Amino acid sequence: MEASVSKGIRKTTCQWFLLFRWYNKPPCLDVRSWTGLSSSTLLKQLPLLCALWQVLLVGVNVALFTVTFLYYSSQEAFSYTRVMLGSGLAFARASATCVNLNCMVILLPVSRNLVSLLRGSCTCRCRVLRKQLDKNITFHRVVGYLLVFHSVVHVIAHLSNIERYHESQSTEAGELLLKLSSLGDRLNESFLNPIRTYNTTPTKEVLVNVSGLSGLVITLVLALMVTSSTEFIRRSSYEVFWFTHHFFVVFLVGLVIHGIGGIVRGQTAESLLMHNVSYCREHLDEWGDVDQCPLPHFRGSDPASWKWIIAPSLLYICERILRFTRSLQPVAITKVVTHPSNVVELQMTKTGFRMEPGQYVYLQCPAIAPLEWHPFTLTSAPEEDHFSVHVRVAGDWTAALYATYTGHQGDSRIPQLRLAVDGPFGSASRDVFRYEVSVCIAAGIGVTPFASVLKSLQYKSSNPRKLYFFWICRDTTAFEWFRDLLLSLEGDTTGTGRLVSFHIYLTSWDDAQARHITLHRDSQRDVVTGFREKTFFGRPNWDQEFRSIADSHPGSNIGVFLCGPKAISKVIRKMCSTHSTSTLRGVHFHFNKERF
Repeated sequence: MEASVSKGIRKTTCQWFLLFRWYNKPPCLDVRSWTGLSSSTLLKQLPLLCALWQVLLVGVNVALFTVTFLYYSSQEAFSYTRVMLGSGLAFARASATCVNLNCMVILLPVSRNLVSLLRGSCTCRCRVLRKQLDKNITFHRVVGYLLVFHSVVHVIAHLSNIERYHESQSTEAGELLLKLSSLGDRLNESFLNPIRTYNTTPTKEVLVNVSGLSGLVITLVLALMVTSSTEFIRRSSYEVFWFTHHFFVVFLVGLVIHGIGGIVRGQTAESLLMHNVSYCREHLDEWGDVDQCPLPHFRGSDPASWKWIIAPSLLYICERILRFTRSLQPVAITKVVTHPSNVVELQMTKTGFRMEPGQYVYLQCPAIAPLEWHPFTLTSAPEEDHFSVHVRVAGDWTAALYATYTGHQGDSRIPQLRLAVDGPFGSASRDVFRYEVSVCIAAGIGVTPFASVLKSLQYKSSNPRKLYFFWICRDTTAFEWFRDLLLSLEGDTTGTGRLVSFHIYLTSWDDAQARHITLHRDSQRDVVTGFREKTFFGRPNWDQEFRSIADSHPGSNIGVFLCGPKAISKVIRKMCSTHSTSTLRGVHFHFNKERF
């Protein structure tokens, strides 16, 4: 049986390794011959492979919890502690270890400069690793969920432990528990039970202990951070989310202090050598009177949380120092362009600023909010002598910025408000040029990540050789501010021979617009956008669109890039899986989603 299990593990490991290789650069081989699985089965495993780091993190949590739980359930040093606390000891210690683990990694995915460095390094060229780095915020959330889960287990376990400590002082507790609880009443004795009398309340004992008080503080801080991280709070009051999330500093400091109290105690190694637990627990009346049963000596574990978080904390401090240094570098606003639909374009220059298509930056305006940083996609091309962002009014901060710069078109009239820029940082759309065929799908304002990509197409002569651009908007006003760029690209594609296909969809219109469109349906240019390619009305038939693209590019790896809501994301991800053919020589769609 062991041989068959071992063989199965080796086969599964080999299959995943080969799947990993194929996903990054599919070789021209028949899939069944080198994995032992059908192609359709492998394709079904791709979503799991795309969640590689999340699966790995959950697995490490399960393994660490299990190992720690078994250790505290069997270690002889905690024999008397288990008598008093039962399984609450193992649950508390196992969950505490997992809390430390997740606190160690939770800062890494939000270290933007580290993620950007890894994404652009030569060691992260393979497609799977870049995909994982693009999911850094998703990974951060998964770590947060695990942290909350283990914190809840830890709190519940210790509430049970405190109650059992208290009950161990009761006259009805039993002879062994009373004997253990009485230790520490005299000099040169160490205690096992931190609650020294039955005539008290567990709540009072929690509040007078360093571990209990710090545990209460970090639990409240974590609850505040979690509740303010909900999508409703983030959308309705981003400032509340931003400020409360920075309480993580209080949480980490409290976590380090939490272990100092040493409430959970075990028998020392020296005491175990002299005190035979198996014999002495049956001969309580001999404790301290015979050499075989000296009084047991207990001590709490040394604080360990700082060992887990010291390295990532120092790394994050360096990250913040770098961000602060960048924020002090002067930024010159060279031009302001006001677009329809409450959109303002800021063109800027900054010494040493270098960008690639699809990257984004964080902006701060101290005159509006001195502590707030907001992400914006770069809408200029690297080949231009400036970098730009398009800001649409979507809240108090953007409204204030728009009001400041509206109507200032000339250089001499630009308000001299100080702007700080942090970045640029990489995103999924940077990989558009890694494919010979790419599909860019934008919903509403989600078109901004592709502005830089489309502009850069005017300067590049390499990949992609074909780009399909889908833009889905609710009404015609959304087209207005981006129309000029697309018109220039449409004209340029004819002159250079570049193949860019525009597919514009309007999902909402009134009767007057419908009549106007009908009257001008035979015009050479579309009446809504002004493009040679006509606007489609309603929502795309994605199954038909993907089938058409697959038929046009047999044997190709096609990159699909989306910036839009979750509902569209689920559909496009499903289409990529459905229309990726079952042979390695066929068409394979690789899904990528913008995340900020």
